[in-house]
Amino acid sequence: MTRRTPSGAAVLQPSVTSAITEAVLDEWAEQGYGRLSMEAVAKRAGVGKSALYRRWPSKQEMAMSVISEFLVASAWAPDTGSLRGDLRALLDQLLEWMTHPRISRILPDLIAEAARNPELARVHQVMIGAPRRERARPVFERAIERGELPSGTDVELALDLVAAPVYWRLTVRGVEAGPGYLDSLTGMLLAALQAR
Repeated sequence: MTRRTPSGAAVLQPSVTSAITEAVLDEWAEQGYGRLSMEAVAKRAGVGKSALYRRWPSKQEMAMSVISEFLVASAWAPDTGSLRGDLRALLDQLLEWMTHPRISRILPDLIAEAARNPELARVHQVMIGAPRRERARPVFERAIERGELPSGTDVELALDLVAAPVYWRLTVRGVEAGPGYLDSLTGMLLAALQAR
């Protein structure tokens, strides 16, 4: 009788990972980070807790891994050939993910939790904030190269200027971005960025 060679570590099945990811996002959106638990995620995903622990050692790592993959994967640097076009595309992208049914609930909760938890704040910055900003940076670097922005433009500040109004309007004020809002915002951002 031949013996099967041990296969080593368990193979992580993509379908199970996908079910867990969906369960994490649903649980977080419904319950908040504070009440998010590995047990509830496993139950919702229809898997044992061991399936989660094979992927992540803790709730924080699970939550941040899932949300960063979801948020960073949706970020890209548009290249329409003009700063105006790129800004408008960036704003469209930002509005789309900030009004996503899950993200519109998770993002404010994540920011509130990060204010109370310095480790979570650091992980949020490293896994979400910095990668999203790096993906948008080429928009401003190309605009500088094309002469649409002054060579000394503060790209870090420019990145803040794009995200802040949309976040403030939707999350802090709770006001919808109605028709024409993004066009008006694009015009104002261009005027501010091109001011010499």
